[in-house]
Amino acid sequence: MEQTKQRIVVKVGTSTLTHPSGALDLRSMEHLVRALADLQGMGHEVILVTSGAIAVGTAKLGLSERPKELRMKQAAAAVGQCRMMHIYDKFFSEYNRSMAQILLTGDDVEDPDRADHLRSTFSALLEMGVIPVVNENDSVSSAEIETGRHKVLGDNDTLSAIVADLCRADLLVLLSDIDGLYDADPKTHPEAKLLHTVTELTPEILEMAGGAGSWRGTGGMATKLSAARIAMNAGCDMVITNGSRMEDLYGIAEGKDIGTRFLARPQAASQIKDKN
Repeated sequence: MEQTKQRIVVKVGTSTLTHPSGALDLRSMEHLVRALADLQGMGHEVILVTSGAIAVGTAKLGLSERPKELRMKQAAAAVGQCRMMHIYDKFFSEYNRSMAQILLTGDDVEDPDRADHLRSTFSALLEMGVIPVVNENDSVSSAEIETGRHKVLGDNDTLSAIVADLCRADLLVLLSDIDGLYDADPKTHPEAKLLHTVTELTPEILEMAGGAGSWRGTGGMATKLSAARIAMNAGCDMVITNGSRMEDLYGIAEGKDIGTRFLARPQAASQIKDKN
């Protein structure tokens, strides 16, 4: 049976893309690019939302730790973004794929005119078989770097959900250093069970969110559940899974029980289709 063609947004976190030192994990990046190129070859439309610019820039500049001053963080982001795009382009080219860089700020998605232009740009790129690679424009935006400065973005989990909504995606996949949403913290509760399906963000589900993740990233489970709310309301399924197993992307695209899948609200999905 032929697989349904989908528009898929994949978000990869800093901890998946980098080593503990902050240097790029080239093996992980190549596995990711190969899977995305393959998914596109299967007929899916693919958009990548990537983190990691500040961590990579910190390592590239030879700094002993992530800068604390905002202007230095933004400078590190500018250096890191350049290096990341160079390597992404190199890997995608090896698999005969073209990619495009799109850097966003909160203003870009808040303003209706800018959002319309963005939607058209994404549409044109996907029509031409180009894989858009998206990140927040950390060199001019402080939303992610200094959380709370802007209400729209602030982390790439939220950014990826906004992109999925903007592009009317069918599926959003968050690749992280966790297997999914558990009914308790697996680090302190070995008996914790992985939830494979979530149909509604109940108070009980929201209480399962912990704090922020590793020093290299900014997001924790709370930001992922916030992203799930945006995606579900936009008629888009969202899956949280472990980025150490890039091959799981194939099974997720097929709808298999991998990680935690947050099911789109049926009425939201039908409303999106009506708009189209």
